[in-house]
Amino acid sequence: MVLERGNEPWMTAPDFGRSLPRGVGVNLLVRDLEAEILFCRDCLGAMILHSDKDFAAIELCGSVFMLHADQSYANHPLSGIVAGSETRGAGVEIRVYGLDPDKTEARAVARGDHVLAGSVDKPHGLRECFIVDPEGYVWVPGAQIRG
Repeated sequence: MVLERGNEPWMTAPDFGRSLPRGVGVNLLVRDLEAEILFCRDCLGAMILHSDKDFAAIELCGSVFMLHADQSYANHPLSGIVAGSETRGAGVEIRVYGLDPDKTEARAVARGDHVLAGSVDKPHGLRECFIVDPEGYVWVPGAQIRG
């Protein structure tokens, strides 16, 4: 079940590229695109802007990031690096500022996702938790500690 928009036109690849704002872009290579889309939507609360069998554009807390299925990267330099790897994203934390860690953790638990570390106030002024997605990427929703 890829969450496609059916016949509704979205935009061409060049138009999408031109629509991206300045800043840092994240593109995650995934083996199971559907599982990753559902994690982003149902655990993180992200909006799926577009998805098809090879690609998804996701909006979360005002940022746009992309998911690419491995097969869409067949001739890309990264394909050799991820081929045969057991987990993705080792050592990378994808931090989402302004995303409530307690609510995100509760959704993760309800879905059966791996909560690496539960929500806790940190000395650097953020409350955060660590959640591992189906591909092994670690997401860190964080919110400012009030008071």
